[in-house]
Amino acid sequence: MTSETPTTGTGTRTFGAILVGVLIVGGIGGLFIADFGSATPDPVDFDRTVTVGLTLEDELRIEDADTNIELPRMQVFYSQYPYAVGYYGVESFVSNQREPTHEQRFGFPTAAYATDYADSDVELTEDGLPVTNESPGWIAAEEAFYVARSRARTPSGETVVPFGDRESAEAFTDDYGGTVLSWEEVLEMPTDDDDAEAVRGRIATRHDEANETVTSRLALRDRPVETVVGEDEPTVQKAIDAAPPNTTIVVPEGSHEGPLEIDKPVTLRGSGDARIVGDENGTVLTITTERTAVVGVNISGVGDSTPGPTVTDDHSHGGFSGGGSHDHGSTDEDDSWDAEVEDDYAQGDTAVSVEEAADVLVSDTEIHTDAAGIILRDSPEFVVRNTTVVGSDNYREGHMGVVAMRSSGVVERSMFVGGLDGVYTHRADGITVRDNRMRDNRMGIHLMFTSGALLADNAISGQETTGIYVMTGPQRNGIVGNEITDTWTGISVGGSETYVADNVLSENDLGLRIDAVASIFEGNVIADNRAGVETWALLPTNRVTHNDFVGNERHVAVSSGRLRVWSHDGEGNYWEGAVGKTDGTVVQRPYTPTDPVDGRLHRIDGAGTLAQAPALDALAGFEGTVPGMRADEVIDVAPLCAPVNDEWFERSERTDTEPICRSDGRSTNETRNHE
Repeated sequence: MTSETPTTGTGTRTFGAILVGVLIVGGIGGLFIADFGSATPDPVDFDRTVTVGLTLEDELRIEDADTNIELPRMQVFYSQYPYAVGYYGVESFVSNQREPTHEQRFGFPTAAYATDYADSDVELTEDGLPVTNESPGWIAAEEAFYVARSRARTPSGETVVPFGDRESAEAFTDDYGGTVLSWEEVLEMPTDDDDAEAVRGRIATRHDEANETVTSRLALRDRPVETVVGEDEPTVQKAIDAAPPNTTIVVPEGSHEGPLEIDKPVTLRGSGDARIVGDENGTVLTITTERTAVVGVNISGVGDSTPGPTVTDDHSHGGFSGGGSHDHGSTDEDDSWDAEVEDDYAQGDTAVSVEEAADVLVSDTEIHTDAAGIILRDSPEFVVRNTTVVGSDNYREGHMGVVAMRSSGVVERSMFVGGLDGVYTHRADGITVRDNRMRDNRMGIHLMFTSGALLADNAISGQETTGIYVMTGPQRNGIVGNEITDTWTGISVGGSETYVADNVLSENDLGLRIDAVASIFEGNVIADNRAGVETWALLPTNRVTHNDFVGNERHVAVSSGRLRVWSHDGEGNYWEGAVGKTDGTVVQRPYTPTDPVDGRLHRIDGAGTLAQAPALDALAGFEGTVPGMRADEVIDVAPLCAPVNDEWFERSERTDTEPICRSDGRSTNETRNHE
């Protein structure tokens, strides 16, 4: 590209040469439309498709099952998409093809095939999953007969079962119920779309469920006092051994020797500055029974044994990457995936170890450790609250603040300083991590194979790599109301059906990395980052609207794949730099943050005038209407003319960058460029 020449005395730059370059690119490359020819493509091996409708977690669970599970699938070829798209579930395709911008992003379907169960002796498991004696073949979608509303299921819910002939379909309904539909009827059938309103309601439900868990665990603080250390028994361990179940042991102010083991449901409650001090040669406190509580007792003297560099420097997990790619093989076939992860992440010394003990409470506690703070294994419905974990200054020599290994529960109102990850989870479905502060860790929150989690209202800063990292293909996680600053990557999110809303990602190297699909991103502030967003998922199926992009060196740095349209129902995002006439709500000129001109409008004087050049306006409009054009780009066809998060703009004293939707139809940015 032609270099930018400073204008004498003003510091502004000229764009004449850039305009010529853009017109040439638009005239040659931007107008090209792929031609697949008239031949109908044949079906391919499903592993060669880009898949939709099932998470990696579900895929692995099905592949590890003893029975030969064969879920209903479709594969669809599109006129403007370079990959065959594979759908787990016919209903998944039906739902996706109804999206308003589906055709614009993918083009027209040129061929569609469905699983043919006619000759595969299909049966259903107790869970409704289809099993067959042999792998079913493929049939053209319009030629198949579909059984809907039967007992058949995928891990995502009710599913439609295709057959190559009506007789086979009717025989299936005799055994498992349902109704036989044609392809045309399938395309018209209602689908259980999980829209934004339902997702927002799910966040409220998760908060309510977490509140109930916390209330129940906090009641453990009020057990009757039966034993006082120093009065009834000489040491804490002897007091634990002597105390009746469901009573409280009072630990007076001062230092008390560890290590300790609690093997009955009691409450260990500190009075004043009560401290349990280990011998710096192992775990300090081990809990092995349900409904145990540790309240107001500070813990130190933890050993320094940690998992080491396998965890600190390499979290690819034997073939699993942040984007969800995976390797089903293992160097040792006798080792399960969970055992490998547990060896990596849930080993070493810790202040508190909770082993197969449900309903545990750890609260009002301060932990100093060069290893882990709290490790929970198979201990659901726990609560960690008002707890501070101060870890190693060098995260490579430390471990996690909290490890939740197959343990759901609530981590709230706590602080995690230093060490590896503030909170790490593995298969901790339904966990809630909220209202915490995390700083100077490797990562703030690190989710592995964890679905249905709520990560809300956490303040995270100074992370070495990532503030919140969600990986290995989970689904239905909520990341809401977090504030992440001064971190290499604010949020990196994979999986599907994730809800990312109302977060503030500022002053990071990268604000948001999107590896997720079929997810909603709304109400976020992405400000003052070197790069606002990178989007890497192969499928452009996310809804990205009503976010505020301001002060980033580049609002969208990388977009890999086909065109992404970041508008929904006639409204998009607020982009500092978007220009054009307004209708009082949106700017009536599409904005393309990946475009060489649009992407600089907020940083260089005069760019706004150039962006409204008639030739560029015409090209932008034309490209925005033709399916499949503008690969690797993001376009907002209805950018907002005022920010969504007024409170943040006022709090950060950024009102000077706030455009006002003018009654004369011109945005403030446009007015500034003309005045």
